[in-house]
Amino acid sequence: MFESLADWLVFDLLEMPMQGHLSDTLHFFVMDIVKNFFMLALIIYFMGLLRFHISPEKVRDYLQGKSKFFAQLMAIALGGVTPFCSCSSIPLFLGFLRAGIPLSVVFTFLIASPMINEIAVIILIGVVGWKATLMFVTAGAIIAFFGGILMEKMGVEKYILNYEAIKNAKTMSMENLPIDNAWKKMHQYATTEAKKIIAEIWKWVFLGVGIGALFHGFFPLQWAETLNSDNLFAVPMAVIVGVPLYSDEVGVILWLKQCCLKVLPLVQHWHL
Repeated sequence: MFESLADWLVFDLLEMPMQGHLSDTLHFFVMDIVKNFFMLALIIYFMGLLRFHISPEKVRDYLQGKSKFFAQLMAIALGGVTPFCSCSSIPLFLGFLRAGIPLSVVFTFLIASPMINEIAVIILIGVVGWKATLMFVTAGAIIAFFGGILMEKMGVEKYILNYEAIKNAKTMSMENLPIDNAWKKMHQYATTEAKKIIAEIWKWVFLGVGIGALFHGFFPLQWAETLNSDNLFAVPMAVIVGVPLYSDEVGVILWLKQCCLKVLPLVQHWHL
């Protein structure tokens, strides 16, 4: 479906040649941009239905009487389905502080949220396969788990601005929404969240697909082969390139896809 649309636009409507760097680049861009926005809208919508029923108080009540180990595992899972942005992770983080959830659990959630992104994970499976994706998720979960413990051991609460005020403030999260079993309200919330998140990340998706399209059409394979694991500067270069691209994981993965096709070693991709 997506390839047929790209074929019609590039080769039929624009009448570009079937072979050529520019036509290959444009064809890839059109096909991937439509496909990825379709997937993003669908995934974010269904994740919104799930998050509609999540509130800090519900999480706190569920964790009562359970071990801190279990609580941190649940925090990692919740962080994985919560996009890291000001409209979701940060309000939930503040809500968890207010609800009195242990700091190790709260920071485990905050660390896991950007590292394990449900949308990025689903796209990543299609790029590098489920085994490599599982390794990536496991590494992120381990970092989040021990990072949360470390933050609590360091007594980080004394460095949080207005910590006591936050604990006593009105929760800034989804708990303030009128939650019931009405499908209309669930649909309205999920649709609103999908529109809001896509409005925030669309430019990064365009950037990621655009870079990937340029790689696909113009990137010389011979140069890619020089960036192998024997190159002393390969991994540091990947880190330097990855820092400014971390504005959105999905955009980075779309670029990573083309890096994989251009045979850059997998170890360098994870540093992005």
